[in-house]
Amino acid sequence: MNRIIVVTSGKGGVGKTTTTANLGMALARRGRKVAVIDADFGLRNLDLLLGLENRVVYTAVDVLAGQCRLEQALVKDKRQPNLVLLPAAQNRTKDAVKPEQMKKIAGAMARVYEYILIDCPAGIEMGFQNAIAAAQEALIVTTPEISAVRDADRVVGLLEANNIKNIHLIINRIRPAMVQANDMMSVEDVREILAVPLIGVVPDDEKVIVSTNKGEPLVLAENPSLAGNAFDNIARRLEGEKVEFLDLTANNDGFFSRIKKVLNKKLF
Repeated sequence: MNRIIVVTSGKGGVGKTTTTANLGMALARRGRKVAVIDADFGLRNLDLLLGLENRVVYTAVDVLAGQCRLEQALVKDKRQPNLVLLPAAQNRTKDAVKPEQMKKIAGAMARVYEYILIDCPAGIEMGFQNAIAAAQEALIVTTPEISAVRDADRVVGLLEANNIKNIHLIINRIRPAMVQANDMMSVEDVREILAVPLIGVVPDDEKVIVSTNKGEPLVLAENPSLAGNAFDNIARRLEGEKVEFLDLTANNDGFFSRIKKVLNKKLF
């Protein structure tokens, strides 16, 4: 069964687009036919993170306006032919698209692609409504900060109100040393507040900046960093594999004991 998954958060800057790019690439490398949709009209970035910005000719708005066919707007990744991107229009606002239109596009793509990953814009306004319109599942991305967690909690409620019940949590940019020093919320703290199943914990990694600037997702690295491995493991869990969580605390027994307690619980 083809899957339409929205990657969302509520708060901006927590790593939604990085997550979408890496999961899309990781699933494509596993042989899945994957389409990623940038639903952030006016502020698109997914093309940059995938290194496809110079190949964008048409956008989703052009498809809806009848100025091109859907196939013409899809940008194929030369490194991984199983992956395509449907870009957002950079010069149009979120109000240029309606939820029913996004649902129609995603539905058409789901007839061809096994995974449709929708990169949701920040906030809970029209852009959010567009992004979730066709989604059957959601990945909630948050950093271990109280403002991000509170916004994520609000989004979980909105997803459930829109009958999206299959929701999983990704905690991004965790810093074990700060957790141990009681300067950062722990994985368990975040999970207890949001009360949705955990599917991934991604450590803070400066290589994300390099990856973003180069347009090369972390999962493509010959020797992936811990963050790259974490994203690849999330893709495997989406596929139904039972994958142990990374030990992010080799020199941090206090945090390790807490994270093991959370992660050893059944995920699905």
